[in-house]
Amino acid sequence: MEYFAKGKTLLGIAGEAMAGPGGQAKFVDGSLMRHITVMSLTASVGLMAIFAVDLVNMVFISWLKDEEITAAVGYAGAILFFTTAFGIGISIAVSALVARAVGMRDLALARQKATNGLVLGTMIGVVFSAVVWLLLPQLVALLGATGRTADWAVHFLAIVTPAQPLLMLGMIGSAILRSHGDARRAMMATVLGAQVNAVIDPILIFALDLGLTGAAIASVISRVVIAVMALLPILRHHGGFDRPSWPGLRADMGAVFGIAGPAILAQLATPLGQAIVTRMVAGFGEAAVAGMAISGRLTPVALGVIFAMSGAVGPIIGQNYGAGRMDRVRRAFLDALVFVAIVVTLSAAILYVLRAPIADLFHAEGLTRDLLYLFCGPLCLLFFFNGAIFVANAACNNLGAPLISTAINWGRHTVGTVPFALWMGGHWGAEGVLIGQAAGGVVFGVLGIWMGLRTIAQAARQPALK
Repeated sequence: MEYFAKGKTLLGIAGEAMAGPGGQAKFVDGSLMRHITVMSLTASVGLMAIFAVDLVNMVFISWLKDEEITAAVGYAGAILFFTTAFGIGISIAVSALVARAVGMRDLALARQKATNGLVLGTMIGVVFSAVVWLLLPQLVALLGATGRTADWAVHFLAIVTPAQPLLMLGMIGSAILRSHGDARRAMMATVLGAQVNAVIDPILIFALDLGLTGAAIASVISRVVIAVMALLPILRHHGGFDRPSWPGLRADMGAVFGIAGPAILAQLATPLGQAIVTRMVAGFGEAAVAGMAISGRLTPVALGVIFAMSGAVGPIIGQNYGAGRMDRVRRAFLDALVFVAIVVTLSAAILYVLRAPIADLFHAEGLTRDLLYLFCGPLCLLFFFNGAIFVANAACNNLGAPLISTAINWGRHTVGTVPFALWMGGHWGAEGVLIGQAAGGVVFGVLGIWMGLRTIAQAARQPALK
């Protein structure tokens, strides 16, 4: 019980960890671009490590040279994304609440929000993962998988889905660490998980001849490592957690779900849109699904810095909002957009140059190779607009307007995906589906920038929320 915060000693430890020069919250002083760069790069390393686990699995599975198994992992990934969305939503809420408290220098409030957010997130994760596990055959069939491919997808998911709450714990723990400004430890939790996976994956898949089953077991073990390594630093360096109690959970439930509810809905829009696209691509055969699956695993690794923007920029905006520094909130928003543009341009250039070796790594031929080449070119450049949506989400979630980010995300992945993908897919096949999906993001990226600036202007006229 020595890790549970009590008295002045652990409060002092937490205060030292959260404080910058002069005892102030870390992000309310200094260069915002530097804060954005450091937080985004460290958060992206951690986030990319999570997705690198799936990418490593895909590389090794592709070496089995079985197109149906490769496609099965693609279907499985679309379903796992749904459960991951819940973890992202809860982590956004906890990060926003803890960061505000840190900006106000209310350490007891920060610890309270972290404790109750973690407990509530665990409860949600267990229940939702159980529901998904019970409905696996129906969900896989809904995506368009049939025959042996569907059987492999259900088999893989039956092993990995029960471990999804552990991944959610790791994501929430990392969000708490980032809210304290402890980007390095937040990063290392997922890095270590990926390293463990990379070591045991080939052993289980090839040495023990477990194939897809080995890949699933390796994913479960990596999730255990991520959860443990995300929570230990909070216990050791940031004052630990309060003793959870039902009155405390009930008191904070409104604050947590006030952000988490819309944030989860916003995050669910992404896997829904991906599921719709997967269903469309499935009509063009297993090779098309395999190409989309490989591109889907490659995207968050190649553009992990962009995927990390919501979680990385959120604490910076939240601390400055809590401190009443709205000038720095607006500057952080604009600097983040510049940062996204730089990263996307560099990533697109690197992917274009390396498109042939990347396709060879996955033994991609025919339509599968064509889809990979498409991603490593113009589609990657258009990802700037997705990045703009991530930055807008960070602003809205941390400034008390999470419903705006929900509306933008759902719009982007419904009316900003389906009509474009259907129309272009009818003209250019599987390539047209992916082009349409990316084109629809342009409109909602511009809308996200406008709504983000509008939300900042409105927040400047009211005090920070506790």
